[in-house]
Amino acid sequence: MEHFIIEGGVPLRGSVRPGGNKNAILKMLPACMLTDEPVILRNVPDILDVRVTLEIMRRLGIDIEWLDTTTLRVHAADIKSQTLDPALAQRIRTSFVFAGPMLARTGAITVPMPGGDVIGERRLDTHVSALRKLGASVHYERGVFSMSADKLTGAVILLSEASVTATENAILTAVTAHGVSEISNAASEPHVQNLCHMLVAMGARIDGIGSNRLTIHGVERLHGCDVRVGADYMEVGSWIGASVLTGGSIRIVDADPDVLSMVELVFSRLGVHWTVDGEDIVVPESQNLTITPDLGGRIPIIKAQPWPAFPADLMSIALVVATQSRGAVMFHDWMFESRLFFTDKLVQMGARITLCDPHRVLVQGPTALSAVPIVTSPDIRAGMAILLAALAAPGTTRIANVRQIDRGYERVEQKLRELGARIERVNEGPQDTREMPVFSVEH
Repeated sequence: MEHFIIEGGVPLRGSVRPGGNKNAILKMLPACMLTDEPVILRNVPDILDVRVTLEIMRRLGIDIEWLDTTTLRVHAADIKSQTLDPALAQRIRTSFVFAGPMLARTGAITVPMPGGDVIGERRLDTHVSALRKLGASVHYERGVFSMSADKLTGAVILLSEASVTATENAILTAVTAHGVSEISNAASEPHVQNLCHMLVAMGARIDGIGSNRLTIHGVERLHGCDVRVGADYMEVGSWIGASVLTGGSIRIVDADPDVLSMVELVFSRLGVHWTVDGEDIVVPESQNLTITPDLGGRIPIIKAQPWPAFPADLMSIALVVATQSRGAVMFHDWMFESRLFFTDKLVQMGARITLCDPHRVLVQGPTALSAVPIVTSPDIRAGMAILLAALAAPGTTRIANVRQIDRGYERVEQKLRELGARIERVNEGPQDTREMPVFSVEH
């Protein structure tokens, strides 16, 4: 198993470039299967979840080539199987988003219950309801979904929740369906918009991009395109946190700052500020880390909400920053009942955090963080939050299960070292083959 060894207490300084949006590319890759022409994807992050997705596609017969370190050429000239490899599909949550493109292109798909972060119950009912309305037959038995569709037809779809992946599955299914589809209560996160803009570049007709109501006019076929994956604003938020927590100053290059308005609003309540220079974000060394109370001096609440509100995936990062801010703040993640359980690891490092219930924690700061001998990364975002805490804590901290962090962050230790961090990756004991990177598709 691979570990990180961090010598904390070193201010980070310099420039860093975030990778492409993980949540966008994992849906844009299956979208390439909607055409038999080549698709060029730029600013692709080389992360573990992308490698797993590429291997799933390769085993379906799709030709994949790295043109350079961040550019992929995907050519789904012929799809040779209608069954996703179970071992691979169960490793990532987004394997279920293959349903839409496969139904549209081949008329059938067999896929197991997907995997992903263990942060709470993540039901698929909204996906299945949307797919059925568009004409798919969906049968579930013993952990396996069998789906088929003789003809996909446009439909009026009211999603029972503004689920990102259910919205994307519905979009991918509807773009080549016969007739018009209307999707209400649709998710509108930047990665959903990135997917929609890609599909439009392929010839799809989608109105209402960026809103919670999409109108899709089905087209007979799509063609190839050349598109860029937007910057991963979760990674951008992580670099902001790294700068603040270590007392450093970081320039985040090509950060797509236009999508960070709500992130900036919430971080400012923790006393964090930055400036925008073109497409870059500059986090200065001087930060007045003081929590702004609500009217009447009441404890403020930072609550995860669908876009354009504060994203759930940045709750862990903001929470660590709050441990170093003067005052008290409540964090409320109503979506996932296990998201906040990692805070016990921060308590071990000296943070004052009270777990009120599975969805809410109270953070009181500032408290000095201390290194701990070993701590385990439970999921992508919590793992990064623990890593940032270790960077801030003087002394040596060892983080286990860092493959979880690799699933969402590209070359994280290399980027940190370039900023001055003292961090090393080491192998300890037998490798967990379930978390091995997939190398069938090479640069």
